[in-house]
Amino acid sequence: MSQRLQDKVALITGGASGIGRECALKFAVEGASVVVADLNPERAAAVVDEAIAEGGQAIGIGVDISQPEEVSSMIKGAVENFGRIDVCVAAAGISHAAYVSREPDEQATADRYDKGDMLLLNKSLESWQRVIDVNLTGVMLTNQAVANQMIKTGGGAIVNIASVAARTALMGSSDYCVSKAGVWMLTKCGAIELARHNIRVNAVGPGYIRTSMSGAATNSEAWVTARTRETPLRRLGEPSDIANACLYLCSDESSFVTGEIIFPDGGIMADSRA
Repeated sequence: MSQRLQDKVALITGGASGIGRECALKFAVEGASVVVADLNPERAAAVVDEAIAEGGQAIGIGVDISQPEEVSSMIKGAVENFGRIDVCVAAAGISHAAYVSREPDEQATADRYDKGDMLLLNKSLESWQRVIDVNLTGVMLTNQAVANQMIKTGGGAIVNIASVAARTALMGSSDYCVSKAGVWMLTKCGAIELARHNIRVNAVGPGYIRTSMSGAATNSEAWVTARTRETPLRRLGEPSDIANACLYLCSDESSFVTGEIIFPDGGIMADSRA
């Protein structure tokens, strides 16, 4: 069987859960040596074990992507272990300022926060800044550090995880929507600036996906029913749906694709533009 990332080194931020975890495991099966980078090193280590069990090579690195020095250490660790970075999926992100990634069965009860702080009229600067720091500045720092390393070895592919919220406003999520819209613009700017270095930069904008981040919502039958009704394909997405899109954008199959965004969203964006 052809392995689309054979002999490649893949760095996945947010690799310990949800979309990042699925990318890490899928990329390992496709032949990549995988760096699972996450704020939670223990959970990253568990994903490393899963990847190795699938026959891949993998290491885990703890990182807070909003901190420049930690991002630099992440790159250093990846290169010291595997010699290079060929592809990167910048999947680390938060849905709101108080979000902490947990196991899916824990998220529904643990994801409690000040609902009033979600609305623009009452949003604290601290909450706003936290989301921007992780979801946008953290992606910028990751892109910057990865690109500087890729230049040394002849290029590569970067995929940033955005959201349908990059184009669609969501009530009570101004910070999240703005951060994801920023990721989409950052992707386009990166694509035109880095093309001369043979680095492709694309984005993936998931719709409603069953992950630990959405655990509190997907535990609600009413929420699931409403979101399913909003989705033309009439189902929620799975992390594998997003990982498949990331795999395409990281592989040579998309060698002439840069500065684009793919929406694996079950048709939400198509319906909203109709």
